[in-house]
Amino acid sequence: MNINIFELGAVLLAGVFFAIIYFLGKVKKYDFGLLTILGLVFGVAVGLIFKGHYLYLEAIGTIYSHLILAIVIPLLLFSIISSITNLGTSIKLKKISAKAIIFLLLNTLLASTITLTLAVVTKVGSGINYQLASDYKAVEVPAFIDTIINLFPSNLANSWVNGEVVPIVIFAVIVAIAYNKIARNQQKAVLPFKHFIDAGNRVMGEVVNFVISFTPYAVLALIARAVSKSALSDLIPLLSVLGLAYLLSIIQIFGVTSVLLKVVGKLNPLNFFKGIWPVLLAVFAINVLGIDYSIGQYIFLIVLAVVVSIGTVGVPGTATITATALFASAGLPIEIIVLLAPISSIVDMARTATNVVGAASAAMLVARSENELDLAVYNNETIGQPDLEII
Repeated sequence: MNINIFELGAVLLAGVFFAIIYFLGKVKKYDFGLLTILGLVFGVAVGLIFKGHYLYLEAIGTIYSHLILAIVIPLLLFSIISSITNLGTSIKLKKISAKAIIFLLLNTLLASTITLTLAVVTKVGSGINYQLASDYKAVEVPAFIDTIINLFPSNLANSWVNGEVVPIVIFAVIVAIAYNKIARNQQKAVLPFKHFIDAGNRVMGEVVNFVISFTPYAVLALIARAVSKSALSDLIPLLSVLGLAYLLSIIQIFGVTSVLLKVVGKLNPLNFFKGIWPVLLAVFAINVLGIDYSIGQYIFLIVLAVVVSIGTVGVPGTATITATALFASAGLPIEIIVLLAPISSIVDMARTATNVVGAASAAMLVARSENELDLAVYNNETIGQPDLEII
């Protein structure tokens, strides 16, 4: 067995940086986003020092990509069933929840459509010289009608093995609806199933936390490989994702939300002041890999983003998990998500602001539709009145 001393040196140096990241995270309690960015910096250093020697580091990044992909389907299955069954038998609660979901999905649909349009027009990801660590073969995208048929599960085990997320989501929704129907009259009979689902959902949440915590190390390994194998200047276009993400967040917050409040809720958006990242990454990957997508396939990508968002509400590591689910459904390599994790950390503030505004606007629209919104307070017509004292 021949061991290349330079390959070994790259791993040893990466190990030193791994130890530093671990120390800063566990002992110094550094923010996760900062650790991910440090992983990027350390990865560049390893790649430049050990140019052309990346074999062992490549394996680390690939293993992480496999782990992320492995947890997506069981997470979605438990999360969706648990969320829908938590609605109980209250008709009013179900009505309000349905409205909230519709408004959130509408927000996601608009965000995904705008993101897709701008990403395709600007050709984000084009011109980047990057080769995948894993043996990726472009998936042949089926015709539109075949794609619609494949949304519905014919073999659940086969969908699980092939990483087909949408059939799993649809199956989970059907199971949850069936549970609620039985629980209406025979709640005790299905209570053990509910306890199993809720426990599984908690366990999978902890699994996600555990796997996501290794992101800085995976970023270090994949960035080191990318820099070691390519010229550093070839990776600079990655920053195009950062600029476009911030632009899209501004459009979503001040444009889309304002339109929804005005058109749907008949409210003045001037008194008010999540689907962006996964779709942006998907178009980026399509352009980097040179996959020929038709207009119909791009439209279906938007549909996928909306469907996948149903199962990732409230789960830890939402951005990574949602993007992974979308990539698995579209047959795109998970490695691209890990590669852009440092940029994701920088974008996180804008993405969080977008998600919070989207959720708040959905709550506002639901309250408006239920005639529970105090318009006097919303329109700031209480100026001059004494403020309530909070004790």
